[in-house]
Amino acid sequence: MFQNKSSKVFVIKQISKISPMLSKKNLVTLLNLYKKIANDRTKKNIAALSNILETTPAGDMIIRDLKLINPKCRKKLFTTLIAEGLIFRDEKRVKAEAEGRAVPFTILISPTMRCNLRCRGCYAYNYSKKDDLSYEILDRVVTEAEEIGVAFITILGGEPLVMPDLFKLYEEHPNMYFQFYSNGTLLTKKVAKKLAKLGNVAVMLSIEGFKKETDERRGDGVYEKVLKAMDTLRGAGVPFGYSTAVTSLNEPIVSSDELVDLMLAKGALLGWYFLYMPVGRDPDLSLMPTPKQRLHLLESDKRIRATKQMFIIDFWNDAPFVGGCIAANKYIHITSNGDVEPCIFTHLAQDNIKEKSLQEVMESEYFRKLRSKQPYDKNLYLPCQWIDHPEVSRELYKELKLKLTHPGADDILIREDLKTGIDEYSAKVKETYKDEWEAKKSG
Repeated sequence: MFQNKSSKVFVIKQISKISPMLSKKNLVTLLNLYKKIANDRTKKNIAALSNILETTPAGDMIIRDLKLINPKCRKKLFTTLIAEGLIFRDEKRVKAEAEGRAVPFTILISPTMRCNLRCRGCYAYNYSKKDDLSYEILDRVVTEAEEIGVAFITILGGEPLVMPDLFKLYEEHPNMYFQFYSNGTLLTKKVAKKLAKLGNVAVMLSIEGFKKETDERRGDGVYEKVLKAMDTLRGAGVPFGYSTAVTSLNEPIVSSDELVDLMLAKGALLGWYFLYMPVGRDPDLSLMPTPKQRLHLLESDKRIRATKQMFIIDFWNDAPFVGGCIAANKYIHITSNGDVEPCIFTHLAQDNIKEKSLQEVMESEYFRKLRSKQPYDKNLYLPCQWIDHPEVSRELYKELKLKLTHPGADDILIREDLKTGIDEYSAKVKETYKDEWEAKKSG
């Protein structure tokens, strides 16, 4: 591998030339350029992507997605997310791994918990501006992230658009790629214009299904506002996707061809699927997708990928692609209070980013012990320390006396009715996925 300043400049210049001219041939040329400056680990990933591009229908999906993005956003996707994130900064991640340190690929940050909606089951209304993470801390974290090898930051909430300083953050860190999750109701043409000018930000819009499902949880009229936000982003050429919390109530809907077709028609580039997790205040086990529904979602993933030009990420069923649980390893979550959680669903912390550097919190006793237990099972379809292997979260909570990051975060760990329900669920999901894992290994 050769990676120096001149080779980096050369690749960036070639990206600038090629990115406006969309064709499979040009993209293959670009991937070949990436291979020249990539390490051995990344070369394998690029080779796999080249094969997908040249031999499968996914190549048409990639072209379709890129045509929906304006030239500035397209260039930033190639230069910042791919060249910087996947290639140049992987050298730092490889070096850290060799030294026994962990560098996340991405960091999730919730700089505010404030929101303009009052969704059923959410308690964002309890927060005010004084509870926000300061811009100074936020800026320091992103700067440190860039220095240690991170190139991809996810902004959560609350609703990120209630915090205008975030646009300053995106602008002052042009070599970082951001995505933020939004309810869509504050996404105006003015906001879309700003995002189009920046180029290094993608938007993920939350949706619960169609109008009935979305408005029931988020409020009357929200569904139409989300669809309008999609039209606004598409008009500006800003890349966007959709995100859905999969529950026992909406699983058949969010995994349906009808919903995916609507998202395709609106111009969404990808879809995120997260299982409802019984964590936080007053968790409701009945909202968890049943083991059979979880398996049905996996079958839907396969169908969608084979028949639709939509890139989807199923946070649990795609665990085999990343080796199981990636908490405290490939990603972490920082709360608006500065507490550093191993993942967005683990409301426990040992350190606070206001008191330690990013690299220091990555090497906390909590995070090191969690990483030492990963993966928790040979069956990588069972990645989660909360619902698949609850003994892991219980053991660490008891051993390390971890801090709760909000009231009620330990309900799932101490309430006997919840513990019994989770144990029963865990046993059923293990049995449900047994044959699927055997088939995947043999296939």
